Amino acid sequence: MYGARLVEEILTDANLRKQWTGECKEMADRIMSMRTGLRDRLEKLGSARDWRHITDQIGMFCFTGLTLEEVLKIRAEYSIYCTDDGRISVAGLSDSNLDYVAEAIHTITK
Repeated sequence: MYGARLVEEILTDANLRKQWTGECKEMADRIMSMRTGLRDRLEKLGSARDWRHITDQIGMFCFTGLTLEEVLKIRAEYSIYCTDDGRISVAGLSDSNLDYVAEAIHTITK
């Protein structure tokens, strides 16, 4: 009940709804910026792989295309965690860690 009341309060108040939609747009834009930044950095590092799938996908998670062997290596050597099938949280990327993540992915995928 509490969640439903909260949603009703936000969506029925014009100012709150405008603020909420603005914050949703900011969040989506930031995630796309992180996707673009990761792909750009990988390409600038000279990766031989095609990373277009990073920016072709949408949402908070991204399939990187890393193999299980590469996933295990990036965990062990760089403390970067993703699912065994190579899915990462794009929301966990930031301007302060994007270079590190891109360099790690580039290094393990050579």
